[in-house]
Amino acid sequence: MYSLKDKVVFITGGSIGIGAKVVEYLLEENVKHVTNVDVDDVKGVALQNELNKKYGANKVTFIKGDVTNDDVLSKVYDTILKEQGQIDVVINNAGIMNDSLEKYKKSIEVNVTALVTNTLKALKVMRKDEGGNGGVIMNVSSIAAMYQDSLLPIYFGTKSAVLQFSNCIGLPDYYNRTGVRVLTICFGATDTTLLSKEKLGNFDEEINKNIQTVLKSHRYQKVESAARAVIDSLKQGESGSTWLAIADRPAKDITEHVKKAYGILRELVFT
Repeated sequence: MYSLKDKVVFITGGSIGIGAKVVEYLLEENVKHVTNVDVDDVKGVALQNELNKKYGANKVTFIKGDVTNDDVLSKVYDTILKEQGQIDVVINNAGIMNDSLEKYKKSIEVNVTALVTNTLKALKVMRKDEGGNGGVIMNVSSIAAMYQDSLLPIYFGTKSAVLQFSNCIGLPDYYNRTGVRVLTICFGATDTTLLSKEKLGNFDEEINKNIQTVLKSHRYQKVESAARAVIDSLKQGESGSTWLAIADRPAKDITEHVKKAYGILRELVFT
């Protein structure tokens, strides 16, 4: 069982929703420090001040920044290493669920490109074969990576990319060299602003009319349940594993199911 005590954590998109609750739960695990990078400075500063008052001064640092900006990410790593001396856990939580013509490119940049970039930066800092101490990277995917639906094809595509990328870079040949575990967690529908009318969108106006009705057919889980699943997965998960957090149930290791699914597809290629 991996202990989070005294660990230094970097999370993206941690100002509201699941991310904010994850930050709080990390502090309950007695981590040394959490750095939260988000574009929402009002909520980010408020959360920082609230949690520092509750758990002790300088436990949480908020940095306003767009994760799609490589320079921002580089400066964040420089700041954390200078102030904390190390980084042990990186959680790529920032995400957008919007397939509209105005937002879809940003969704891809946040959900995929920034996540990949931050994973590579984290790997560079933490990998044992280049002088690091090892560590953990958790990438947030979704149940959208597990089935096909025309509702949000771009979002579904981004989360499928996250699952495949994270699984591949978490395989034993990488982990054995780097000492960095890479995990994936797939959230089911969760009661956050990500699913609000203001945040959602589609390039197809007919779908836009019904998108909220369709999504409400899912059972929404509480933010607390999703956040607890993140903590439990961080502590229990092997590198390359995939975890499911859905319907307020405890985190479930679904790695073998994912491997079986890819195994079926692999047979079409190699037989």
